[in-house]
Amino acid sequence: MISILDYGAGNLRSVENTLDAIGAEHELIHDAAEIARATQIVLPGVGHFGQMMRELDRLEVRDPLVDAIRSGVPFLGICLGLQALFTGSEEAPEARGLGIFEGHVRRFRGGLRVPHMGWNNLRRVRESKLLEKTAALLEKTAAGPYVYFAHSFFAPVVDATAAACEYGSEFSAVIERGNLFAVQFHPEKSGPVGLQIVRNFASLS
Repeated sequence: MISILDYGAGNLRSVENTLDAIGAEHELIHDAAEIARATQIVLPGVGHFGQMMRELDRLEVRDPLVDAIRSGVPFLGICLGLQALFTGSEEAPEARGLGIFEGHVRRFRGGLRVPHMGWNNLRRVRESKLLEKTAALLEKTAAGPYVYFAHSFFAPVVDATAAACEYGSEFSAVIERGNLFAVQFHPEKSGPVGLQIVRNFASLS
């Protein structure tokens, strides 16, 4: 059973639809007790970094969520759910991230069109469980998996980065460390490749 942490994010339904499409059982969870019982957790993310962290604190799920990740519960962060794993973000300097990774999320600069919205390819940095079996879905000429992004802020490349993307500068697109997985793009909007990525996570236990 995959537990989706509901803190009021706008893309819950699209995440649920993707899990339905691959036949994965799922539920919405809202509090610390439900996090403690979860066997797999998805943290979706659309919106503002500060608002997200305030909602996690209001629900009193910050520490239980970090405890679940550190105890080995398979975790998938999506978009803002990836950014929340870092120390903080320029989007809300006053807000404290989950602090799983050191470093700050930055806004795209240099005359780029913001948000970075649309399809872009990934560059694999190392082996990735999330990206397994995606190569078979691509044209032979594709440089890497093409996935759908919609974000104005980006996380730095860290030791746990499994795939990066280039938009003005390089940033973390897939993070993997043990039971922890996170993607900056939206797998629920990324066609067959996105479905395979979610299927790969769902197969973990």
